Formats: sequence, C-alpha cells, structure tokens
Amino acid sequence: MMEDGRLMTEYKFQKLQVYQMALDYADHIYDLADRLPDSENFNLKSQIRRAATSIVLNIAEGSTGQSDGEQHRFLGLSLRSYLETIACLDFIERRKYLSKDEITPFRTSGHELFIKLQAFRKSIRPS
Repeated sequence: MMEDGRLMTEYKFQKLQVYQMALDYADHIYDLADRLPDSENFNLKSQIRRAATSIVLNIAEGSTGQSDGEQHRFLGLSLRSYLETIACLDFIERRKYLSKDEITPFRTSGHELFIKLQAFRKSIRPS
C-alpha cells in the first residue's frame, strides 16, 4: 500500500502484541523522562530512554529472520532492558524526582509488558 507516495510495508514484528506493548511502554517512559530535572539529561534521563528503546529494538531484531535460538536470546535482552528501566524508576523514586504515586502507573504497565515478554520467550524453544 502507498501512503504519501511512500511504500508502506508491515513487518512480522509490528503485528506482535508484545511489540505494540513495548512501543507504548517506551512512549510512557519518554514522557516520564521529560519530567526529570535538567541535571539528569546526560545520566538518568538518557539511560531510561535508551533502556526502553532497547526493549523495542530487541523484539524487532530478534523476530525478523532469526532462528528460534536467536529470537529467544533477543527476547532475553529485551527483558534485561526492561529490568534496567525498573532500576531507573527505583532511582527516580529514591532521589524524589517523582513520587511513588507518580511512578506506580509505569511499574504497572511495565509489569504487564514483562509478563508478556516472558510468556513469548517461553513459547520459543531455542534449537
């Protein structure tokens, strides 16, 4: 299909619910990062954004033309990146950049993503 004169291709990973959830989570993390103080621009703010982005990128990279073993490995990297965002949330809360109540929705949506990533990874048997 064409949109604005460009060929629009949808890849296998774009149809995955876990990929869509990861995109949503990354959007939320970017919004959260915008609320952090400027003093964290080159540390915590950039770190949590990179980790959230890495979740999405590893799902995409692992699901396109890879063996089951490779896809399993990339989903493991996505899980690690997710856990990195949790550590960042802990730090944000500990430094009192945001309150526990402000962070709770991120933890909730993130945990749903975590469960979906784990289930998807378990469904793939490495060869």
